[in-house]
Amino acid sequence: MSNKQIPKDLLSADNSVTYDAIVVGCGVVGPCVATGMARKGKKVLIVEREWSMPDRIVGELMQPGGVRALKSLGMVEAINNIDAIPVTGYTVFYNGEKVAIPYPYRADVAPAEKLADLVRNGNHQVSDDNTINAKDFETSEREKGVGFVHGRFLQKLRGIVAREPNITRLQGNVVEILKNKQNEVVGAKVDISGRGKVEFNSHITFVCDGIFSRFRKELSPDHIPKVGSSFVGMSLYHADMPSPNHGHVILGTSHLPILVYQISPQETRILCAYNSAKLPPNLKEWMNDDVKPHIPESLRPSFDEAIERGKFRSMPNSFLPGKQNDVLGMCVIGDALNMRHPLTGGGMTVGLNDVVLLIKKIGGLDFSNREQVLDELLDYHFERKNYDSVINVLSIALYSLFAADNDNLRALQRGCFKYFKRGGDCVRLPVSFLSGVMPRPFLLTKVFFAVAIYAVYVNFEKRGALGFPVALLEGIAILFTAARVFTPYLYAEMIG
Repeated sequence: MSNKQIPKDLLSADNSVTYDAIVVGCGVVGPCVATGMARKGKKVLIVEREWSMPDRIVGELMQPGGVRALKSLGMVEAINNIDAIPVTGYTVFYNGEKVAIPYPYRADVAPAEKLADLVRNGNHQVSDDNTINAKDFETSEREKGVGFVHGRFLQKLRGIVAREPNITRLQGNVVEILKNKQNEVVGAKVDISGRGKVEFNSHITFVCDGIFSRFRKELSPDHIPKVGSSFVGMSLYHADMPSPNHGHVILGTSHLPILVYQISPQETRILCAYNSAKLPPNLKEWMNDDVKPHIPESLRPSFDEAIERGKFRSMPNSFLPGKQNDVLGMCVIGDALNMRHPLTGGGMTVGLNDVVLLIKKIGGLDFSNREQVLDELLDYHFERKNYDSVINVLSIALYSLFAADNDNLRALQRGCFKYFKRGGDCVRLPVSFLSGVMPRPFLLTKVFFAVAIYAVYVNFEKRGALGFPVALLEGIAILFTAARVFTPYLYAEMIG
C-alpha cells in the first residue's frame, strides 16, 4: 500500500499526549484488548503494520470457548457476514473407522459472562446472515464453534475497533518498546510512512504481536518458543465433507494427523502434519505419497484438484509456556505470551479468554497508577493458568498420541480412539476440555490417565491370556510413556 493509498487518519496519531494504553498489533487479540479498554473509558492507541486484509492459514477454527469469550466482550458480531460455517463437533477417523464427537450440551455449561460496559444493545448475540441462523446458533442444545476465512474475521474485528471513539488507529512499524532509566516501559517508537520514527507515550503498553513476536523478549531474553513440527495446508474447493459442520481429525498408525474443516461455503482447509520444522523437499510428491492414501473418498476429488494447483502453505507448530508479566508498564498477551500446538484449534480461545480475564482484572483501574496495575497483572498470571493450561497441555499431549512414532504411543493412540467409541463421559469430558468450556486441569489429568489405563486394558485384550507377561511389561511402558508426554507440560504450565 503506497503512502497515497493509506488513509490520513491511519497516519495522524497525536504523539503529544500520553495514552492510557498502546496496543502493539491488531491481529485477533489486539482489537479485543483495545476495544475492551476503550469501552472501559481508556484512551487507546493501536498500532498495526498493515491494515489491509491478511491472507493466512492460522486462526480459522474457533472453539465454543472462543465464541463464548467474544460474547463476553460484546464482539461476537465479528463472526457475522463473513460466510462463517457453524461447527457442531468433531469426527475422528482412525485406520478407516470413525467416531462422532459432538460439542457439549449448553445445559452443562454456565452462560457466557457479560462484561460490564462491554456488553450492550444485544452485542453478545449473533445475527442472521447467509450462513448463520441466529436462533439455531443461540438456542440449539449444544455449544457451537465456527470456521471462517481468517482475514475476513480479522477485518470485522478491525471494523469494531474503527467505530470506538476512544481508540486511535495508526499504521506503522513498531521498532522499539520505550523504557526509562529504571527499565520501566513508557511507550513505543513507531516508524510511520511520511513521518519517520515517532515516539508515543502510554501508562501501559500491550504487546499483541502474535506468533512471530519481536517484543516478547522484553519480558525475558529466554522467552523463546520451541518449534518441533509443521502443518502443510491447502484450500479444497467445493469439497464433499464426510460430516458437515464437523471438524475432521484423520488418524492412523502409519501416518501423521490430518485436519479438515470448512471455512466458507466454497472453501475447506486441510492441514497435514509433518514431524519437523523443515518441510519435505518436494511437497507435491509428499502429499501424493504420504497423505493422499489416508484421505476419505468423498474428499479425494477436491484434494486431487488442490494438489494440481500446487498452492501449498505451511506454518510452524510452536509451544511456549506463559511467563509472568512482571515489567512495569507492559503486558504481553496472546501468542506473543503463550503458544500451544494448533492441532486442537485452541489458540484464539486461549487468547480471547485471557482478554476477558485481563479486562476483569484491570479494566476498571486508573492506568496511571502503574504499580497497582502491575500487582493485578501478577495475580492475572496465576488466575489464567486454570483455563489456559487445559487447552495448552491437551494440545501437546494429543499431538504426541496422534503423531505416534513408537509402539507405546501407538498403543495410547489406539486406546484413545477406543475410549471415544465408548461414548458417554468418555466423549463428554474430553470434548469439554477441547472446546474450552471446562477449565479444570486436575480433572484433565484424571481423564488423561484414565485413557492411558484403558489403553493398557485394550493392549491386554489384544495379547490374550498367553501374552499376559508381555502385556504386563508393555502396560508399564505405556503408563510411563503417558506420564512422559503429559506431566512435563502440565508442570510447565501450572508452575512455570
